[in-house]
Amino acid sequence: MSRKKKPTDDETLELGLDAAQHNSPKQDESGSGGDDDIFDLATDSGHVDDMFSSWFLDYASYVILERAVPHANDGLKPVQRRILHSMRELEDGRYNKVANVIGNTMKYHPHGDASIGDAMVQLGQKELLIDMQGNWGNIYTGDSAAAARYIEARLSKFALEVVFNPKTTKWLASYDGRNKEPETQPVKFPLLLAQGAEGIAVGLSCKILPHNFCELLEGCIALLRKETPVIYPDFPTGGIADVAEYNDGKRGGRVKVRARIETRKKNLLAITELPFGKTTTSLIDSILSANDKGKIKIARVEDNTADKVEILVYLPSGSDAETVEQALYAFTDCEVSISTNICVIENEKPHFFAATDLLYLATEKTRDLLKLELEIQLGELEEKWHFSSLEKIFIEKRIYRRIEEEETWEGVIATVDKGLDPYKKQLKREVTREDILRLLEIKIKRISKYDSFKADELIKALEDDIAETLKNLKYLTKYTIRWFSELLKKYGKGRERKTVLDSFEKVVAQEVVIANETLYVDRKEGFAGYGMKKDEAICKCSTLDDVIAINQEGKLIVSKVSEKAFFGKDILHIDIFNRADPNALTYCMVYRDGKTGPTLAKHFTVGGVTRDKEYDLTKGKPGSRIFYISCYETKGGEMDAVKVNLKPAPRLRKTEETVFFKDLAVRGRGAGGNIVTKNSVRNVVRLPKAAREEAATE
Repeated sequence: MSRKKKPTDDETLELGLDAAQHNSPKQDESGSGGDDDIFDLATDSGHVDDMFSSWFLDYASYVILERAVPHANDGLKPVQRRILHSMRELEDGRYNKVANVIGNTMKYHPHGDASIGDAMVQLGQKELLIDMQGNWGNIYTGDSAAAARYIEARLSKFALEVVFNPKTTKWLASYDGRNKEPETQPVKFPLLLAQGAEGIAVGLSCKILPHNFCELLEGCIALLRKETPVIYPDFPTGGIADVAEYNDGKRGGRVKVRARIETRKKNLLAITELPFGKTTTSLIDSILSANDKGKIKIARVEDNTADKVEILVYLPSGSDAETVEQALYAFTDCEVSISTNICVIENEKPHFFAATDLLYLATEKTRDLLKLELEIQLGELEEKWHFSSLEKIFIEKRIYRRIEEEETWEGVIATVDKGLDPYKKQLKREVTREDILRLLEIKIKRISKYDSFKADELIKALEDDIAETLKNLKYLTKYTIRWFSELLKKYGKGRERKTVLDSFEKVVAQEVVIANETLYVDRKEGFAGYGMKKDEAICKCSTLDDVIAINQEGKLIVSKVSEKAFFGKDILHIDIFNRADPNALTYCMVYRDGKTGPTLAKHFTVGGVTRDKEYDLTKGKPGSRIFYISCYETKGGEMDAVKVNLKPAPRLRKTEETVFFKDLAVRGRGAGGNIVTKNSVRNVVRLPKAAREEAATE
């Protein structure tokens, strides 16, 4: 397979300038264009548009295929593949300076040393393919690795066993044509799922979460046994994961991950494991930020992380540790949601897969590679058997003595070939000229010391190996299962699952936020907020709460609490609104419909509302006015009762009306209500408690 060299940014710019100069309209001697200037400019503009469109597509394809997205065959991005190939070139069992590896990799990777170094550190921190020595950074604290000249690396035994095989590798020319590099490495393991990957290309992104080493091998074995494996992510930082929405890693799937929090003492919490993608520094910053915003209340935070995570969160006296723990999940990075998007390169195109699809591809790829290795091994064994048998005949039958009288080289070859004729039926293939030339290269010393018994033992061992190889090829699936089982037995120790799978309910922020503010109101002017400390105090609140306000005109508004906001003049009722259960309170209201309309009583719940939208609790006529409004808890609350006093009027015998709201059906906020009186109302007063209780028992 040949690879087209992609132009660099500078080369692209030069090409663009050259094209623009070459296609610019010709000027006459006076410096102005000819009569066809407008036509030429339009033509050249279209030509340049076509060129830039083509260049952009080339650039986008290059970024997707050659930089950001891993390949389905080996699970590696190009820079990772080149690093591993370079390390294999330098492999001698000893550690190499990372700076030397970077320098050697630059023969294959047409980018700067910084990108190679960063990719190598990330590859090493996964602790699978690279054996590290020195300070390679800390995935818990986010500390960076030491300079490349101070740290060393070599390939791990696992990498040497499963990643490389020159005999089964397809090679192509490097970017400058001076070297050969692998198209993809012949990896016999689901490496991409084990390591995970993340990349952003042009119009395309990739997010593959890491999975457990042992579970992947068990999944491969299950697939070979025609079973359906179920695999879930496992993160190097541990934590607790809810995979209910993982959706097998497909686009749109997500995993919720929490830090592990322990209660050490009454006022002390300890974070011992981190959510994936977070460090102790970023986690502590999010905790301090939430504390500054008043969402949680803590005394101080200590970071004692070294080889293990330990963040101590000290709570103020009187705090409830369980409530603070839930608040940490709700308002800090102690709980994060990670979206998945498995995108890989297959057949020179990006494709989207599920996690089990990738596992199946890796399993089939491993079986194909093992089959190819067995076929190569069989060919080599048969070749060894053929030459060993040929050598035995050549020496034991003293055919080498027949060439003494030959004077020409062709005569020597013909004599040997003729001497082998009686024995060719014992061989498994024809004797070639190359075979005879190899026989003639055998030294006299070796012929004189030839041991026929050892030769027979060698041939017998080769025949046993051939039989074993043929058996493995015949029962390839069983052989592949044994391969994965041996891999699990050899390298699975110490790679147990770190992330605990659990299901946890969503934390409602309003339920765990600390109410450390006070809601104030100026009823006459219609302003309310937690910054109006000189006005009437209503109740404690938090910065996440919503406020419900009802004014005398019958307008209802729900708005997020702030330092100061306008809710309408002459506020009659104001309180914290329970958005999670808007029907938790039932309202009792008496109002006049318009300036001269009847007076009505209304028994209702608010229901769902849109924030900052104005709702009419009356029928909306100008001049409507609320005489009385109150509320009680819907479950178990005390229903209200009021006395409506009427204005004196000629021929008016009844001067008051009594309203028992228990007699009125509870309806929605848009209901008009029941008519109490059509006469003018002086005021509405609440009945005494005794009268309300008496009405409630009736």
